[in-house]
Amino acid sequence: MYPQPTAAEEILARAAGKDRVSAGEYVVAQVDAMMMHDIFAADVLSMLERTGIKRLYDPDKVTVVFDHMVPPPSVSAAAHQAKARELVRHFGISAFFEIGRGICHQVMVEEGRVSPGQLVVATDSHTTTYGALGVASSGIGSSEMAYTLATGQLWFKVPESISIVLEGRFSYGVTAKDLILYLMKAVGSTEAQYRSVEFGGPGVGELDLADRMTVSNMGVEMGAKFAIFPAGFVQTNKEGANYAASHTVLLDSLAPQIAVPHHVENVVDVNEVVGTPLDQVFIGSCTNGRLEDLRQAASILRGRHIAKGVRLIVTPASAQVMEAAAREGIIEALTEAGAYVGGPGCGPCFGGHLGLLAPGERCLGTHNRNFRGRMGSADAEIYLGSPMTAAASALMGAIADPREVEGISAGRELAGVSASGSGGSGTGE
Repeated sequence: MYPQPTAAEEILARAAGKDRVSAGEYVVAQVDAMMMHDIFAADVLSMLERTGIKRLYDPDKVTVVFDHMVPPPSVSAAAHQAKARELVRHFGISAFFEIGRGICHQVMVEEGRVSPGQLVVATDSHTTTYGALGVASSGIGSSEMAYTLATGQLWFKVPESISIVLEGRFSYGVTAKDLILYLMKAVGSTEAQYRSVEFGGPGVGELDLADRMTVSNMGVEMGAKFAIFPAGFVQTNKEGANYAASHTVLLDSLAPQIAVPHHVENVVDVNEVVGTPLDQVFIGSCTNGRLEDLRQAASILRGRHIAKGVRLIVTPASAQVMEAAAREGIIEALTEAGAYVGGPGCGPCFGGHLGLLAPGERCLGTHNRNFRGRMGSADAEIYLGSPMTAAASALMGAIADPREVEGISAGRELAGVSASGSGGSGTGE
């Protein structure tokens, strides 16, 4: 009798037209959706043009989003985008989203460009984000994308899978960002390298869609090929499936986590670095720029002002998020607290523009990487934490535990933040 397939095996078997596949097997699979952003779109499409390819295999499966260098901060960036627009028209790609629409991974979900059970590739490492919707998704390089655009398929090595069983509930001040940072410490990138990290257990119900996107987004930082939650017909943590490893996480035992310079695996409990002075705080990115994240930050900052000498930069993940935040009064609360609220985009996260750090400066951000030189100077320091930790730290001018900032814990219900740390009923956006 065959073992139950893991989620990764089930999705890749369907995409490869097989009854079943096993870890370690190589398959050629049909890809359900492809995405490129402005950094790579012109190069990939130019590659096809130079080789004489007249049309894409299926233009309707292709999405292009301008989000990284937006608005273009240089003449070269503007020219690169102009070339991409020309090629998007040439190849008949109708799902094209201009500057201001939002960060690619948020847009793909909001626009329904990904669905449970699909196999999705994109020219961005954080394509693992779609695993929040039961999708096997991964970042690929430019040449692989060119091949996929031309043929509709790509080869994959079926990954082994790791089971992550979640139990319990988040305590106040602890969020999905703290969970994935904890996993970076507990599991790390060696064990999860080229494996499918699959989340299940009773605690999964505590994570809404925004939470799951945060966790799946940073799955790639663990080295994972996929980072999959159950959704639709896609089930995870199946009894009888072959898992290379299994870990159980008690959500109610977690404390706020901080990744310290200069690697995402360098994670400690927040109390180990409380009081570390900051020059800048950043809230945003494809990891934590969603409405729920901004809502959490506003719950701490509303009616208060950030500390003197610290900068707070906020970039919503999409135009839809920004509009909803404006309707709720979140944008007003943030700006009154002293925040600079920019348009949707990736700029500060990867050091493209907006919020670059000078030598010797220190930033706490809600994004996904704290590598040396990621946000500007190689002599700057980057710490990573949750939106709640970031907001509390901006308020204090130094890294702070959101559970300990005076007046916050007592006002939890008035702030509209649920025990899950996501607001609302936990049903997602």
